[in-house]
This record gives sequence, C-alpha cells and structure tokens, in this order.
Amino acid sequence: MKVRKSALTALGGAVGLLVVGTVSAVPAGAHGYVQAPDSRTYLCKTGENRDCGGLQYEPQSLEGLKGFPVGGPADGQIASAGGLFGGKLDEQSSTRWVKTDIAPGPMLFDWTYTAPHRTSKWHYYMTKQGWNQNAPLSRDSLELIGEVQHDGSAASTNPDHVITVPSNRSGYHVILAVWDVADTVNAFYNVIDVNVTGSAVVDTTPPAAPVSVIASATGPSSVALSWQASSDTGGGAVSYAVYRDGVRVATSDAPRFTDQGLRADTSYVYRVTAVDAAGNSSAPSAAVTVRTERAAEVDVTAPSAPLNLHSMGETASSIDLMWGASTDDVGVVGYRVYRDGQLVRSTSATRVMDTGLAAGTTYRYTVRAVDAAGNLSADSNVLTKATSAAPAPEPTPTPTPTPGAAGAWDSRATYAAGAVVTHQGVTYRAVQSHTGVGDPNWILARSLWEPVESATVTPEPTPTPSASTAWDSRATYAAGAVVTHQGVTYRAVQSHTGVGDPNWILAPSLWTRVN
Repeated sequence: MKVRKSALTALGGAVGLLVVGTVSAVPAGAHGYVQAPDSRTYLCKTGENRDCGGLQYEPQSLEGLKGFPVGGPADGQIASAGGLFGGKLDEQSSTRWVKTDIAPGPMLFDWTYTAPHRTSKWHYYMTKQGWNQNAPLSRDSLELIGEVQHDGSAASTNPDHVITVPSNRSGYHVILAVWDVADTVNAFYNVIDVNVTGSAVVDTTPPAAPVSVIASATGPSSVALSWQASSDTGGGAVSYAVYRDGVRVATSDAPRFTDQGLRADTSYVYRVTAVDAAGNSSAPSAAVTVRTERAAEVDVTAPSAPLNLHSMGETASSIDLMWGASTDDVGVVGYRVYRDGQLVRSTSATRVMDTGLAAGTTYRYTVRAVDAAGNLSADSNVLTKATSAAPAPEPTPTPTPTPGAAGAWDSRATYAAGAVVTHQGVTYRAVQSHTGVGDPNWILARSLWEPVESATVTPEPTPTPSASTAWDSRATYAAGAVVTHQGVTYRAVQSHTGVGDPNWILAPSLWTRVN
C-alpha cells in the first residue's frame, strides 16, 4: 500500500464549518481542486500518482454536470467527473493510488481555485465501511458526511471547510468532494484517497495573537497589511481574519493582505486575528491606523472634434481617410474611426486606411478624438464615400496534365481531376479539380489526391522501430517517421515541425505508439 503522511491531522472540538475567505492571488484560467488533504488529482499534478494522462497538467479541470447524487457523473465515472481525461481516475484498486494518513473527527479541507466561480455549496461524501476497494466508485458505496452552503459569491471567499470524518471508518477509504457552481449547470469533482488510523485529538487552545502588524497606504483606494505569523500548539495558524474598523473584511492564508476599494484620503483602523486548524481564534492584534492617499485630479475635459475629415483616395476594397488633429488640455492619445456608426479602427495618427470593403459600395464615416482619461470628443464632420467598382476578373487557364506526364506537385497550382503529379518520391492522381492555397499538407488530403502505382518511382522506406532515433521536440518529421522517447517507440501520424513543446510526443494527432 502506497501511503504518505498528511500535513493535516484530524481536528478536535465541536463539529462545524470554518467559514473563511482568502486574499491569495490566483491565476486566470481554469477552475479548482482540493489540495489538502492531498486529492488524487493534486497528487497526479505533483507526480506522486502516476499514469494520470493529461490530467497531470490540468488538475483543476474535473468539471461535470452538477446535481450529485441524483444527477452528475454516472457510477463508475464519478472520480473522473464523467470520463474526462480518458477516465484514468476511475481506475480503482486497493493499491492504485497514493493515500494520505488521517484520523477520525473534524478535518480541514482546503481548495485551491484557479477560477473562483460563483458558488452555491460544497458537499462531501465518504465510502462506507466494508466498501469494495477494487471496484470503481458508485453511489451505493458512498454516503454524505458534510455540506457547506454558500451565498452565491465567489468560491475564493470560502476555501477551507471543516468536515467530520466518521469515527466508524478505518483503513483505506475514498472521500468525494463536490463543488457546485451557482451560475452554471456544472460542478467540480475531486476524490481523496485516505488511510484512516487512530482517533481524534481534541484541540481547544487558540493560536497566539498576531504581532508586528504594519499597515501602509499603497494608493488612494488600497492599504497593504503584513504581520508576523502566529504560533499554535497544533502546528501554527492556518488563516488570519482581517478587521477594518471593527468589521471583518477578509481572510488570508498568509500573514499579509491588501485591502482594496477604499475611499481616498480616509483613515482606517485594522486588527488581525489568527485561526488554527481546529477553528480556534486568537485574541485580536494591536490596532493600527493608516490613511489612504489623496486621489489625483480627474480630467473631465474632452478633446476638440477632429477637423476636415476627407478621403485621399479610394480603391475597390479600401478608402484612405485623413483629418485635422484635435487639441486637448492634457493631450490627445488617439482617434476612433466609425464606419456607418460602428467603431472600425483606432489609431494614434491622423490618417488611416480602411480596408476589406465591398466594391462599388457607399460608406459613411466620422472620427472622434480620445484623451488619456478616456474622454471622447464630439464627432468630426460626416464623410460619405464610395469604393470603386470591382474590375472584371481575368480568366485563369486550367492546366490539364496527363497521367503519363507527372510533374512535381505545386501547392498553389490549379489541377483538373485525373492530373498526375509526384511529391517526395510518391505519385498522386487528382481526385477532383481544385486550386491550391499554398498548404503543404493538401497533397495528403484523400479528398484531393490519391497515391497511384508508378514503375518509375521508388517509395521511401517506412522507418521501423529498429531504425528509430531519439525524439527531438524541435525537429521536422515526415509522416511515418519512427522515434523513441523515454523507452517508448512512436510513429509520426502526419508531417510536422516541433516548437520545443515536450508534450507534443503525447499528442495522438502527431504521434502514435508502436510498442
């Protein structure tokens, strides 16, 4: 059995919910996963769980329909949120996944959010005693052990939950954590493999009050706070509650916080308390007072309207526009060009070429100036102009190559059905008449070209695994090329040139495993 020690132990005290917020910066992007106790997906991310497929790079993306247990993923696909990433997470046995040691009793569950969606609730389930450890998870093997309701705000305001692990559990179990998004039909599913041992230890000792609190204004609407981390008999504080003028405004999982959205040139009083893993709160820190900076003067004066909008020339697809510069008390930073009432161009110059127009069509233009504060001028004069009529197209001769006179394939030439060409030692016949656009892969499109037998052409030998070379993430490979990477042999599905991405060898559209 693969077991690792948990950095979190079961919590003592009354069963409850630790409702906290967070101020940690989170990257834009996907969604979220349970990081403590270590979820199956998180251990795939760290590499402790092996053979997880693409989930290793997207642990935050286990998103499926919500409504569990009535709805949601089908039995046998619960761990993978409905078969995502090839259903690798649904593989279930007593030894398949790394486990974390925990004890019965209150347990702190911590989510990491990469996109903190609006949230309605979190709910937690655990396998029943005597469950089948070697069968994929099903609803019959799970029972609800806790639920955290939310107010529909962002999930980041409540990342930590205290859920009680039942005292009648022992040995290997799976905990299912479900995060229901409020404004979509989806939820996020994470499973945690645990090894339940021992009994709960009651912790009723609060952590020490935060000290050395420093507050400094970082602008007219923000204040930066920092303090010394608090100590605790249970291993230290897990979060800090921040109070502004006696009202709790946020919770930080680190000894720092930036309070934003404040009034300019205003004094505020801050205090901080520490919270440990059992939910015990410390006494408040000493109060600190700080005043936000004064706001800069606001520029509300718009630039003058651009003068003498006119055309410098027209073609069948473009109109060359020019106008006189605007003036502003601070400075003009650009111009916005409107065609038929719609914004189509932004420029810092006083001339712009409007392209992509229809031939023989009349258009109506205006221009507005904008300054650094975003103030827009009034419209310029209205200019009405028409593009030139389209010239008659010249006829394009169509080559009619014969099957017996195959020439080298040209990716931009026009070919009639039945035309025969050669490319890289292979002879092809055109399936239908067409004109190339320069795409080097069209010769491989079976709707356009089909290989034909040729007595004068010797096809290139197909590489075999024994003639393979080590894969280079930046090399150019032809379709059928064979390489080895980390002891596995691959064959190229199509011709391509690498860009240095180490994961391209795993892309089925580029490479397929030979052994």
